[in-house]
Amino acid sequence: MVFSSSTFLFLFLPITLLGYYLVGRRLRNLFLLGMSLLFYAWGGPRAALLMVASILINYLCGLWVGAASGKASPWPKRLAVFCAVAANLGILFYFKYLNFAVETAQRLFHFTAEVRQIALPIGISFFTFQGMSYVLDVAMGKAKVQRNPLKIALYISLFPQLIAGPIVRYSDIEAQIDSREIDLDKLASGVQRFAVGLVKKAWIANTLGQVADGVFNPAVPNSSVGLTWLGVICYMFQIYFDFSGYSDMAIGLGRMFGFEFLENFRHPYSAKTMTDFWRRWHISLSSWFRDYVYIPLGGNRRGNQYLHQLTVFLLTGLWHGASWSFVLWGLWHGLWLMAEKPLIKSGKLDRIPGWLQWLFTMLRVLIGWVLFRRESVQGTLQLLGIMFGLAQPERVIYTAAWYLDGWVILTLIAAVLACVPWREVLGERFNGWLESDKGVLCARVAACALLLFGAVLVITSTYNPFIYFRF
Repeated sequence: MVFSSSTFLFLFLPITLLGYYLVGRRLRNLFLLGMSLLFYAWGGPRAALLMVASILINYLCGLWVGAASGKASPWPKRLAVFCAVAANLGILFYFKYLNFAVETAQRLFHFTAEVRQIALPIGISFFTFQGMSYVLDVAMGKAKVQRNPLKIALYISLFPQLIAGPIVRYSDIEAQIDSREIDLDKLASGVQRFAVGLVKKAWIANTLGQVADGVFNPAVPNSSVGLTWLGVICYMFQIYFDFSGYSDMAIGLGRMFGFEFLENFRHPYSAKTMTDFWRRWHISLSSWFRDYVYIPLGGNRRGNQYLHQLTVFLLTGLWHGASWSFVLWGLWHGLWLMAEKPLIKSGKLDRIPGWLQWLFTMLRVLIGWVLFRRESVQGTLQLLGIMFGLAQPERVIYTAAWYLDGWVILTLIAAVLACVPWREVLGERFNGWLESDKGVLCARVAACALLLFGAVLVITSTYNPFIYFRF
């Protein structure tokens, strides 16, 4: 079940909201836990059993780390943390990377082995990282040991952020699990944020995704140069509005139930450097790797910071999927961040006009999305060759004019406008008006219209891909 589906919008969400507000405060966590497990089990009971196992492992490891923290020797705690990380990564490796590792070994060492097809549980990367963050936060002293297994279960399985993030840290919502305020303003704010995310996904991402599929899906390149550029740009918008749309819906849903999740995107396509792009893109993932991988490796203080950064982005690429294209995507970004670091420190980038910095950054991001989307290195090179005039398509079947109807053009305009950080551009006067009574009223009326528009799109559309099933 995904948020942009009729089943969720007209059945699961109304029942969950109604039940949540009708039961007493003491039962709200238990009710929300039950509905979260039902939400996840909707896609397959076996996957739900795996998540329950993950919950149990992290709960017990948290108790172990807590008990070991009081001992004079650091080794018992280190052993507990090691076992927790090994168990979580072992589960993730088996379901997500085992086939990839076997296939890679076969190519390198020229042997044959039967590769078993393993179904990938939806959202396994998200709930695995969340489980690990709980144990690591306890070990670092950022969170207290939770002795109530139901509260750990709620944290890991909470359905708003379960299948597509953002990755929520236990330390960020520890207090909210025990006590959170719920009122009409918070509910209205949650609905407003959810409506924005729904339209991002159901309108912009889905509409432009159909154009992107026309370029990326054929095994043999059959698009003109113009259509290839159009398809790649559409995919650039699709992945942003799909992912940020789901994050908006997750943040909005969390707010409806009294939770406040941290932001996951801050207008990344307005960034002027790759470094700034990663401060704005998938913030929960980049901060997770920063705090639990980059800093423990030594960060900027000891060792080779460039090697640490490259390691982080190699892992970032692998986190997204078991494929060499994801590895190359991670390395592409990591290498550019390494190249930018001395230029930013020296101030040399300040001599370059801002618009030129932005244009060069977006070009690099665009090339990265080709690496991300194409499943083979050869296919990536073919597509990039066509884009930059270094290769010719084997046969041209469609041109850009075939796809550029009025609806697609309108959607592209909306996508560009939605990428602009209007609060930053228009300044304090605009923000002050938005926070006034009249501004709040207008925003809520607009949210109702967006929610209705999004619901109509969900009902009438037959194209509603879930592009994060691999994560």
